[in-house]
Amino acid sequence: MSPRTGRPKAENPKSVKMNIRISEQNARDLQECAEILNIPRVAVIEKGIRLVKAGLDTK
Repeated sequence: MSPRTGRPKAENPKSVKMNIRISEQNARDLQECAEILNIPRVAVIEKGIRLVKAGLDTK
């Protein structure tokens, strides 16, 4: 029997889908941040979530 082929399973799979509506200005700001940091827009959003959560943890 041959070993399984394909991509390995992710350690923390992204299985939740979300659709959001944001203003044109927020969309431009998000795109600008992503381009400057050279990361995908979702990574910018994830960084923002971590920053907000860290601020809540210090309260």
